[in-house]
Order: sequence, then structure tokens, then C-alpha cells
Amino acid sequence: MAVFMIERRYADQLEVNGDIADGIKQINDDEGVRWLYSFLSADKRKTYCLYEAPSAEAIVRAAERAGLPADVIVEVSETIQSDGSRSPV
Repeated sequence: MAVFMIERRYADQLEVNGDIADGIKQINDDEGVRWLYSFLSADKRKTYCLYEAPSAEAIVRAAERAGLPADVIVEVSETIQSDGSRSPV
């Protein structure tokens, strides 16, 4: 399955609790998408999320159903470490 980085921009500070995360997970499961983890910006208005999904379109469908933005979606293939080494995602 492909791996994608998603940038989400919010008008207000993001607040997520267990119930909200569970609802997102259910929608993602329905679309065949797996949320791995997210980074939250210091101002709590952006997230950078790592997902496994069959396609970018599946991520867009899940985001629309969950009422979440998906401003930038980039498929990623490798990680690069500080020593210059690379490994597949």
C-alpha cells in the first residue's frame, strides 16, 4: 500500500479527543485508509499526517466524509536519515 503525507490547514486551533479520533478511524476503515500518525504545528492550525492508502483519491473521500481539509497530498517513497542513508517507507 502507498504512503502519503497530508497537510491539513484549519481556520481555528485543532482540538482532537478520543471520540473524534475514533470517528475518523471508522471512516478511514470504510475507505481502506490507515492513519499512522500526525504532527501538530505550534499554533495548532496545521497538521502533517502520515497515511497508508490505496490512492490519494481514497484519502480525499475519507477527508470529505470526516469534514477534514486535505490541502496537500504527497505520495512518499523513502526516508532520508541525518547520515544520508535512505530506506523505503
